Amino acid sequence: MEHITLLLGIVIITALVFDFTNGFHDTANAMATTISTGALKPKTAVAMSAVLNLVGAFMSVEVAKTISKGLVNEEGIQPEVIFAALVGAILWNLVTWLVGLPSSSSHALMGGLIGAAVASAGLGAVNGDTLVTKVLIPAIAAPLVAGVAAMLATKVTYKFGDKVGEKTSAKGYRAGQIASAGLVSLAHGTNDAQKTMGIITLALIAGGAIAPDANPPVWVILSAGLAIALGTYLGGWRIIRTMGKGLTDLQPQQGFAAQTSAATVILASSNLGFSLSTTHSCSGAVMGAGLGRKGGVVRWSTATRMFIAWGLTLPAAALVSAGAELVMRTGDIGVAAVVVFLVAACLAIWFISRRQVIDHHNVNDVQSADAAEPGVVTTAIAAVTVPPTAAAAGTTAAVTDEDLKATIPAATAAPAAPAAAV
Repeated sequence: MEHITLLLGIVIITALVFDFTNGFHDTANAMATTISTGALKPKTAVAMSAVLNLVGAFMSVEVAKTISKGLVNEEGIQPEVIFAALVGAILWNLVTWLVGLPSSSSHALMGGLIGAAVASAGLGAVNGDTLVTKVLIPAIAAPLVAGVAAMLATKVTYKFGDKVGEKTSAKGYRAGQIASAGLVSLAHGTNDAQKTMGIITLALIAGGAIAPDANPPVWVILSAGLAIALGTYLGGWRIIRTMGKGLTDLQPQQGFAAQTSAATVILASSNLGFSLSTTHSCSGAVMGAGLGRKGGVVRWSTATRMFIAWGLTLPAAALVSAGAELVMRTGDIGVAAVVVFLVAACLAIWFISRRQVIDHHNVNDVQSADAAEPGVVTTAIAAVTVPPTAAAAGTTAAVTDEDLKATIPAATAAPAAPAAAV
């Protein structure tokens, strides 16, 4: 193993902590729909996802190269800068997990790296072309492409299901969901685990432990894969609830369409080296699947909160990381202060989360606020539905005058005529 200094060791450990938070933060991307439709039991689902995340970590290093060689200039980047970047990313992951919002761990990491690099070496430390072409454009395109693909796939699956019967198709699509969920988990390992590999590799280069332009060492790939797999196994149940029940109500056909569409987008981007947000892709696919079913709904209040979190991810993580970098300029005391702050903040968030525990026992319970919002499509249908008569309800009773009085409002009394002039 390369020569590791104390500070470099702290950076590597912190990077693996981020990878761990990435794992439980993004478990929902692969398994939320599978859990919500009952295709797999919650603990079985997260165990399967963890194993496939680990396997996926060894399949490619293209995204790791984008992080370690493309986003920021290696010259002038010190381990302190990378540590500051990880502080912002970890805290943003934990805050959004606490409130149950599926935000992008990838963008939190990149936002933190950008903020710390700019605070350390100025705007010239960031490669603008790479940021735009391989980060920002995919961030906008991925949910749109995955959403449209999932919506069309959902329509096709329901048309196919009408020919084979509802029960038969539901059973088949549950099996298909398990396979597609495994594909998403594999894709997540090939994309998100590599981002931590890239950060550790960048730290090793900055600390002089390995040569510039080096690929991630094998021990980096293994440790990053194990960290994200462990986090995945523990399960981010708060975000799983939001993704599986909070955005829309999914049936097995929709879950299969959403996961297949998201996995296709993620795997394609990984091979192209795009540092894609798996959260954006999977969330877009879930919303597309919700709209693809006739009478399906999307709870737009939840979606709006999620969109706001997406927009805040890069700047929020960048600001926290820039602040951490400025504090660490004071020397060892500054580094120690940032370490204490990070540990204290993580513990505080964890204790707050204990006030309302969400785990595999209650992950499919819909929150009252979500259940109360029927969605635009359902509201529109209810507005034009004719009130049921007694015959329609399955009885033979005739419609009475009282029934008509209950559905037809009484006419308002005409105004009194003006008195005649004397």
